[in-house]
Amino acid sequence: MPLKFCYILSTFLLIGSCSNAKENSKSDQVDDAITIQDSSLVKQYAQTITTTELKQHLEIYASDDFEGRATGTPGQKKAAEYLKQYYINENINAAVDDTLYFQHIPASYLPENTGESENVLAYIEGTEKPDEVLVVSAHLDHVGIIDGEIYNGADDDGSGTVAILEIAQAFKQAVLDGHGPKRSILFLHVTAEEIGLYGSRFYTENPVFPLENTIADLNIDMIGRVDDKHKDNPNYVYLIGSDRLSESLHLTSEHVNDTFFNLELDYTFNAEDDKNQFYYRSDHYNFAKHNIPVIFYFNGTHEDYHKATDTVDKINFEMLQKRAQLVFATAWQLANQPNRPTLDADIQTKD
Repeated sequence: MPLKFCYILSTFLLIGSCSNAKENSKSDQVDDAITIQDSSLVKQYAQTITTTELKQHLEIYASDDFEGRATGTPGQKKAAEYLKQYYINENINAAVDDTLYFQHIPASYLPENTGESENVLAYIEGTEKPDEVLVVSAHLDHVGIIDGEIYNGADDDGSGTVAILEIAQAFKQAVLDGHGPKRSILFLHVTAEEIGLYGSRFYTENPVFPLENTIADLNIDMIGRVDDKHKDNPNYVYLIGSDRLSESLHLTSEHVNDTFFNLELDYTFNAEDDKNQFYYRSDHYNFAKHNIPVIFYFNGTHEDYHKATDTVDKINFEMLQKRAQLVFATAWQLANQPNRPTLDADIQTKD
């Protein structure tokens, strides 16, 4: 997540409805219409997301070999190649022309003195509604080398990146067992988040799948740590944006958590007047501004945020596992439930 990159313009604040108003206007009819899909299968495949495999991936992905993964650098290219090879080894298809896992982003699109870069895209096609696509996203980059020190970004956003790898593997195993998702799923690793959300912006301006067919974006940015507020009860995750555009997405998310995990879903940073304005500071926002419902999963900031000390040994792998499993279960529900999340009426009528 960018340290200083924050949209605070008042016009942006008009995008979401007041969280408290949303809470007070929850529709019992919508709530009652949400039925958890395939609960036994969700539990079975969620269990394939393990602390052991998350740690194995992260020890590589957040190692010095990748030199902090700054956009356009050799270290970032090595990270992108690692993701590509993982999907090839898992027999998870590319989203572009079956074999092209990279969405090329020219240097001219990026800030001055930044080399060309690429998003990494993998894809599982839906069995019944393949034209409807759920996006699961995380940024693959970090800030690189500063004053000779490598900033490995284990939490930011190595944690989200390796979570997606495990989520994709769980869905692939379900496919092999004859339980493929009804809707398609795009596993989207975006570049250039740290320098201004350029990778996700490029994707939404040049979508591989039409934005009108994109049902939601579940964005994972920092889910491997525990912040000071929750140090005595780490069984939590911050959710941002879930009710900004779609009450049905928000209620679906809560149903999934209540059914399987009972994590504390902390909405502190979802408040529209929150000084951090995190809603505008990670890659989900580039989907939200196109009226695509989003959820941003986040553990909050910590003392190692954007420092060289954001290293693998600081990661709470049990919580990383639980949060990744929550995203997986939510993705399963969205991919398989009868109806896609609906935009709220006030959003639909907005110019």
